Order: sequence, then structure tokens, then C-alpha cells
Amino acid sequence: MSTHATDDDVRDEAPLPIPADDVAEAVPLAAEIVVSRGRPAECTLYPADASGLELMSSWITAREGSFVSLERMR
Repeated sequence: MSTHATDDDVRDEAPLPIPADDVAEAVPLAAEIVVSRGRPAECTLYPADASGLELMSSWITAREGSFVSLERMR
């Protein structure tokens, strides 16, 4: 996963809410949304406190069309 942005990238990182029932078992996640000209937006989820090898192996990315905004789900 890249940690740099280019001129046409827009990144938005925010912690995701954890349902009250799952707090004891939950792993806090961070989300990174990358929007580029000419390519679909991508949303990547990963453990908020991950670093090094864990960060390289513990993530999932979805392309635009397969995810919705948090505001839409409220």
C-alpha cells in the first residue's frame, strides 16, 4: 500500500465506528480513499495501529462501485 499522493489523488482517512456489541473483539480499522483522474476511486481498509510487515499483509481494497459512503448508510 502506498503512503504517497500524486497531484491528482485525493486521500481521506478516518477511523471506522465499532458497533457497541463487538467492542471487546474489534480491531480498530483505518480507511483510505484514493480518487484519481481516469481511474475508479479505491477504498483501502487496514488495522489502524498496523506497521511494517503487518501493514503490508493486513489490508483489503475495494474499487468504486463496490462500496458506499458512510453518510449514505446512516
